[in-house]
Amino acid sequence: MDTIDKQKVKDYLLGLQDDICSALQAEDSVAWREDNWTRDQGGGGRSRVAADGTDFEKVGVNFSHVYGDQLPPTASQSRPELAGRSWQAMGVSLVIHPQNPYVPTAHANVRFFIAEKEGADPVWWFGGGYDLTPYYGNDEDCRHWHSTAKKACDPFSMELYPRLKRWCDDYFYLPHRREPRGIGGLFFDDFNELGFDQSFALMRSVGDSFSSAYMPIFQRRRKEAYGERERKFQLYRRGRYVEFNLVHDRGTLFGLQSDGRTESILMSLPPLVRWDYDWSPEPGSDEAELYDKYLIQQEWV
Repeated sequence: MDTIDKQKVKDYLLGLQDDICSALQAEDSVAWREDNWTRDQGGGGRSRVAADGTDFEKVGVNFSHVYGDQLPPTASQSRPELAGRSWQAMGVSLVIHPQNPYVPTAHANVRFFIAEKEGADPVWWFGGGYDLTPYYGNDEDCRHWHSTAKKACDPFSMELYPRLKRWCDDYFYLPHRREPRGIGGLFFDDFNELGFDQSFALMRSVGDSFSSAYMPIFQRRRKEAYGERERKFQLYRRGRYVEFNLVHDRGTLFGLQSDGRTESILMSLPPLVRWDYDWSPEPGSDEAELYDKYLIQQEWV
């Protein structure tokens, strides 16, 4: 039986935060603001946020490790066996909002949760994934993103990528808009089916592959020329990102209901956004192509 090593998970997550921040700073020498914070009910975290870079309008890479004696409703409503258990949750969450509308927004998260009770086996799982939110679609970028995600999953099972891709497509969907947030990627939660060692290895594979998935896209698109039209569309589409995070995202709800640090939880929101009443793109335009060709569930690899 695998030994559950919480410290090993925490050490990996702190290292992942460092690695991703270094990769981002190598592309755009942003000035990180680092906040080390504590939570009154237990735990804390290390938040790193940068804004107004040459290429990154806002980027945040957060680590948190929080714990307590009573779970918030979002964690226990579908898992009554967790009632009465102490719990710990740790993870790294990041979001990248680029300046250039031709560079997609990206989000990633990897996390570990455990609930324990004396005299009973611990209940634990891993979760995470990453998804891409383009403003102007590009086939090469979509194929690269998904092929990198597939390579992260294939060593564990050839069935895993299709399953986690479908999970991502279903999760990052705005039912009130009847459209996906972007072109998907990977998503998994409550994952422990491979045992601790291999489930942890999957989480590491996903976390370690993020930079390989995103950076080539960023590098290809960062210098593309754009004007006011593209910028306005980018800000309009960011509204969908905000709507999902505030209305549907389980991580946001868990963080707020567990009395987490609000500034860190909401760092995923873009600095600028707009909502235009009853707007729709001109038929045949590049903006319409995003809806017609890319914001539909499809196989990219």
